[in-house]
Amino acid sequence: MKNYHTHTTRCMHAIGSEEEYILAAISAGYTELGFSDHTPWHYESGYHATMRMDESQLEDYVHTLSVLRDKYKDKISIKIGLECEYFEDKMEWLKEQLEKYKLDYIVLGNHFDGSDETGIYYGHPVSLEELKRYVSQVIKAMDTGLFSYVAHPDVVFYDEKNQEHIDELEKICIHAAEIDMPLEFNLLGYKAMSHYPSQPFIDLCKKHHNRIIIGTDAHEPSALKDTKTYNRAYAYLKESGLEITEDIKMLR
Repeated sequence: MKNYHTHTTRCMHAIGSEEEYILAAISAGYTELGFSDHTPWHYESGYHATMRMDESQLEDYVHTLSVLRDKYKDKISIKIGLECEYFEDKMEWLKEQLEKYKLDYIVLGNHFDGSDETGIYYGHPVSLEELKRYVSQVIKAMDTGLFSYVAHPDVVFYDEKNQEHIDELEKICIHAAEIDMPLEFNLLGYKAMSHYPSQPFIDLCKKHHNRIIIGTDAHEPSALKDTKTYNRAYAYLKESGLEITEDIKMLR
């Protein structure tokens, strides 16, 4: 069992130490744990986000996890990554950080339109035009070759009863199938009965034979111990006829 969607307190909406997450994963039977806390971004204006680590914290994030990776190497494999949006004007900066810190992987979690400094949050109900921007950004991100999979691809709060919305969102499933990129079934949203994962999107994944990766999206160590929710989701996906994968592309 593997999980690549794990956060730390640096994002300002998670609790528990990195070591507590690792020990929880070991006790639950995970063989590999990937940390993908919300990436910092470089803001020319000096803006400070409230739901991600600060740029100055990235070095400590990597160092702390590197030390723990070595400490627990005989018990579990630790991968160090980030959860990133597709902010087009910041992608070159991101590439520099990936190389500088030799990160293992990144996942796409596209929460904001263009920037969290000025753009809308996609987790609120969106118009068709806003949905089109979300889908376009996700597809552009997928085509960069940087991302290992799409986290909560239906986090965008689309109108499930609007066929135009469903047709637009379907483009993500079509493109993911074309390039064989996994799409995440998000356990945090599933357990909270949020607007995602959504049944219409699951139906689209089944239609296009998308590979599905289960992401715990752990914001507290206990989430990794919650094997009951994991097993319930696994059974649901299998019953839906979906292919479940734990294999993702690493940067190195």
